[in-house]
Amino acid sequence: MNLIGPKAYINTGRLKQNLWNIRRHVGDRTIMCVVKANGYGHGAIQIAKAISREPGIIFGVFAVEEAVELRENGLENDIFIFSRMQAEFIPKAIELNLILNACAMKDLGALAQYKTEHQSVPKFHIKFDTGMTRLGFDQKDQNEIFSFIKESVLKPQGIYSHFATADEGDLSYAESQLNQFNKILETSKSYEIEFTYIHCSNSGAILNVPEAYFNLIRVGMLLYGVSPSDEVPMDVDVEPVMSFCGPIVNVRKVIAGTQVSYGGVYTTKKDTNIGVIQTGFADGFPRPWYEKGFVSYKGQYFRIAGRVCMDQLMVDFGDTEPEEGEEVLFFGKKDGNEIPVEMIAKEIASTTYILLTAIHGRTKRVVI
Repeated sequence: MNLIGPKAYINTGRLKQNLWNIRRHVGDRTIMCVVKANGYGHGAIQIAKAISREPGIIFGVFAVEEAVELRENGLENDIFIFSRMQAEFIPKAIELNLILNACAMKDLGALAQYKTEHQSVPKFHIKFDTGMTRLGFDQKDQNEIFSFIKESVLKPQGIYSHFATADEGDLSYAESQLNQFNKILETSKSYEIEFTYIHCSNSGAILNVPEAYFNLIRVGMLLYGVSPSDEVPMDVDVEPVMSFCGPIVNVRKVIAGTQVSYGGVYTTKKDTNIGVIQTGFADGFPRPWYEKGFVSYKGQYFRIAGRVCMDQLMVDFGDTEPEEGEEVLFFGKKDGNEIPVEMIAKEIASTTYILLTAIHGRTKRVVI
């Protein structure tokens, strides 16, 4: 049964090309491809499977459940979990070869206790907060932390931090964070603690702070072909991996002065063709976009007519008579149609992160 409805077309060819272009930009470094939040809305399993055999790839997820899902679908790459670790995670991390995030003394204590009781410990990275004020050890506690690691004979695989403003034009705060992180690294050397991986770069830093590359790069939004912000130079050639589309399910000719959708906020100015698109805000369409928004159809742009409904939206096609069953593009790049998701995010005072991870509901992801 060929069901109609919204579709997110996932172009794995572009995904791989984006990855290759990023690799050329950062050099011979391990890359952590972040597939949390269902691969930023793209489908974590589809994304991971498409690039799992590329050299030097680690996957990053937020929740243990996301990591387990990757393992259950046959992914064998290393998987790093960003969320605060819990002692209950440790056996599962060992069983499935997952990498945990230690960011508090309680975490290190749980790892040390498990090692004493079971003579084994999962791989883990330690995180320092250098200015995000989220998860992470305080810099002032670094000597206590490194002393405990040394005395407990724990061997963290990695050490990292996270930038708060690396995707902004003013880099003074990011530079301050990097300076703090470098001082922490110097302190770790005095305790003779060696790390396989040192990482601080996110997508913004890849474009904006090359001094922070170290030997592992974390890449999220840039991998999916979207700029992390409009304040960074796009020095890496990437294309959007997702194209969000919806089918035309009805077309009717209406006269000038016809009100369209809830509240009657849109009134036709002339006799026109109104198309009904089977996609609504319950599927991830950004409802505020209706005020200034448009869709692309056969290379032309057509205005959204009125408020977006839960399941459908209307488009004013003017004199064009579209065929039922054909699709319009909401954002992305497909079949001669192109609308940057970055532009929509800016127009409705949102972010690309919110718009992409909102793709859900009845939207079917189709790998192309």
